[in-house]
Amino acid sequence: MLDIRNMLKKYGSFIYTGDKIADLEMMEMEIRELYQSQLLEPKDYQMALLILMQEMKKYN
Repeated sequence: MLDIRNMLKKYGSFIYTGDKIADLEMMEMEIRELYQSQLLEPKDYQMALLILMQEMKKYN
């Protein structure tokens, strides 16, 4: 998770709402937007989504 936060910070995105689920959902949207803008490599995109999905499962 720290790697994902750091990757998002690199692109100027700081996500903290105080709600863990909302944070994860916002991170997912940001990751998707970065990938669609071709700023992320497919490998990094897939790994980030995998990690986010695993984190989301912990809270469902």
